[in-house]
Amino acid sequence: MNRWIRIFLAGSALLAGIASAQGIRREAPKNVVLGQMVVTAPPEVSMDGKPDRLSPGSRIRDLNNMLVLSGGLVGKQLPVVYRRDGSGLVHEVWLLTPDEYQKLGGAGSGADGYLRFAELLNLIFGARR
Repeated sequence: MNRWIRIFLAGSALLAGIASAQGIRREAPKNVVLGQMVVTAPPEVSMDGKPDRLSPGSRIRDLNNMLVLSGGLVGKQLPVVYRRDGSGLVHEVWLLTPDEYQKLGGAGSGADGYLRFAELLNLIFGARR
């Protein structure tokens, strides 16, 4: 019996290694907005310098597509794409690298940055099915 447990654990470790080698695919919905977010005092945030609020059950995803708690982001200015819920509160947020933010039309990207927004979102987050 003990031998089977060791075999199972070894197989599980092998499968976990294979899964992690495949990389992480980030996806975002098509109706997102590019912005700069600062968490002031959760659930209070500032989006592009204007006071805003996170919705109950809001989700913030980091660069590895892992959920992040808003309390850990207090005071940091972060480039993001975000989506609002039906009541107008910020519901889903994806953190971006500064390079991704610039490619999507962020500060200092040039006039054509906004025109390529949807195209570059597909490149960064993968094609939607």
